[in-house]
Amino acid sequence: MTSFIMKNKLPERAYSEYDNFAFHPYNIILTLILFAVTVLFLALSIAFIYNRVQNGVGALKIPWLFAVNTLALLGSSYTIIQAKKAYLNDETRNYQQYLLYTLGLTIFFLGLQFIAWSMLFGSNVFPETNNGAGYLYMLSGLHFAHVIAGLPFLIFFIVASRKQMVDPVTVLVYFSDPEKRLRLRLLSIYWHFLDALWVALVVFLFINQLIN
Repeated sequence: MTSFIMKNKLPERAYSEYDNFAFHPYNIILTLILFAVTVLFLALSIAFIYNRVQNGVGALKIPWLFAVNTLALLGSSYTIIQAKKAYLNDETRNYQQYLLYTLGLTIFFLGLQFIAWSMLFGSNVFPETNNGAGYLYMLSGLHFAHVIAGLPFLIFFIVASRKQMVDPVTVLVYFSDPEKRLRLRLLSIYWHFLDALWVALVVFLFINQLIN
């Protein structure tokens, strides 16, 4: 009777440190990184507001392409969600395709950002124009750099899936690897964080644009 109760109370799969956000070193490292990046952007945003108030810097017109960039990044966030779902459902083709879609949308976002900066240059708004312009380039440039920093990890997943998933056996091994599952989850968290950070940044910049 006791064994029957224990059997029914046990979870379907054993506890794994890879599924526990609190204790695995990778999870702790990512949490610290995201916390540090959040503090950095908050500090720069506050400094931006302070300089505008103290120095009487007028509002900067933000290129409309900043808003379009948001759609591209939202799209990459969606595709990485789909990639994770395909991984959990052992769908090889969908998994590989959605990873490629995520890479494509991310590169598209980076390209659009270059065009947005070119629009600012065309309006004679340079980093040295005033403090407001300097903070605008700094905030958008730092976000750009963090997107670049995530690309090698995304490319690693794409290359690994192509090399390591060549037949039913290797596909089974790939999908059953708990470390890959953990790393994919961390990558998706980082991507969603960049997405949320960009949305918050664009909203912040457009609100500042309305305040003279």
